[in-house]
Amino acid sequence: MAREQAEIKKDVTIHSLRHSFATHLLENGIDLRYIQEILGHKSSKTTEIYTHVSNKDLMKIRNPLDQILEGKRDSSL
Repeated sequence: MAREQAEIKKDVTIHSLRHSFATHLLENGIDLRYIQEILGHKSSKTTEIYTHVSNKDLMKIRNPLDQILEGKRDSSL
């Protein structure tokens, strides 16, 4: 079985595959509305169940104030 070959210890279900698929799409910048369409959901609320916010994506968010201050420092050089 592929799960064993990949040395995955957790149980793998269709639900977990759909969840992982949707999460990876979201992490790669695909809009939630497109993911909703791909998964065939009528409601975006249903699609949100399959996705979660990853910590690595949270770390990518830049504070707008920091961006302004960086711009001021760059222009003073």
